[in-house]
Amino acid sequence: MPHFLIKNEEINKNFINLTDKENLFHICKVLRAKIGEEIKFIDENQNVYLTKITNITKISLEAEIIEKTKSERILKTNLCLIQSILMSDAQNSAISNAVQSGIKEIYPVISDNTSISLNSVKNKIEKWEKIALENFKQCERADLPTIHNIMDLKTALNNFKKENILIFAEKFENIDIDKSLNDLNKNEKIAIVIGPEGGFSDCEFEYFKKENYKLLSLGKMIYKAPNAITAAISNVITRIE
Repeated sequence: MPHFLIKNEEINKNFINLTDKENLFHICKVLRAKIGEEIKFIDENQNVYLTKITNITKISLEAEIIEKTKSERILKTNLCLIQSILMSDAQNSAISNAVQSGIKEIYPVISDNTSISLNSVKNKIEKWEKIALENFKQCERADLPTIHNIMDLKTALNNFKKENILIFAEKFENIDIDKSLNDLNKNEKIAIVIGPEGGFSDCEFEYFKKENYKLLSLGKMIYKAPNAITAAISNVITRIE
């Protein structure tokens, strides 16, 4: 059952009074919810409410709170994704995979081998935020991830401490992930870095080596970029969470 993000002011004692147009449309028009049906909400403090719909109008929905619990669908660490922007469908999949995996912040970047121009994607943030919101609802996440404005790769890397940057690259299939994670500072943001369809350029690899960034691998297989995101995040989560 998907849940819907609500503001604290929409909670009135034992009832939720929903007026948000987008949530109303999704609940009433897409899900075709009826009076008497159960539906879940989550507030800004990550409290989850199991409710029963008691009234529906054209501009509002009222639901009685049956149960209130604290959501546990959240990562303990502030795991972020720096990813080179992909072609349209692949990029949408990348956002979906990252949100479903628990990523808290997404940094879309332009790297040397990015196959699309900045002009063609500079107005895509709003679309990606909608994709993130839909996955937030479907996966019942406790927190809605942040998608930052598009930037270059080096600028994105500068948002993180060097020891907390994990660059996944197929050229380095023998790097041990476990050893690379030993000196992570789990109290600070951790960046997982994934390149474009064609991989990072030789110049970028030289820069990574010069800066002594951690270069990791997902093994002998080569993944498509959206799948590499899921694999990389999963590998890190299982070791640090």
